[in-house]
Amino acid sequence: MIRARMWYLRVVWAHEFAEEPVESLSEVGLDGYERRKVERFRDGRLGWADEEREVGGTGLGEVPVPPLTEINAQREFLASRITGDEFEQVWRQALGGQ
Repeated sequence: MIRARMWYLRVVWAHEFAEEPVESLSEVGLDGYERRKVERFRDGRLGWADEEREVGGTGLGEVPVPPLTEINAQREFLASRITGDEFEQVWRQALGGQ
């Protein structure tokens, strides 16, 4: 996988649902589809998914990631780009918790 052809996204979700993630970090291909994802839950646990596995209730999106402006137009979401290094740090943390 060529990482230079990816971009990285962090979305914070402000809500009161106990079983839903409060933060999501995604590696997104140039086609707009998620390749890897980590979700952080209110209790601190991490779920993750890649193109072959889903762990902790986390799965990849089935449609392309919308533009940041569209995500941020919804008041409960705060989306921003992050670096590949920031994503990799959380990805390693999630996989270490298997």
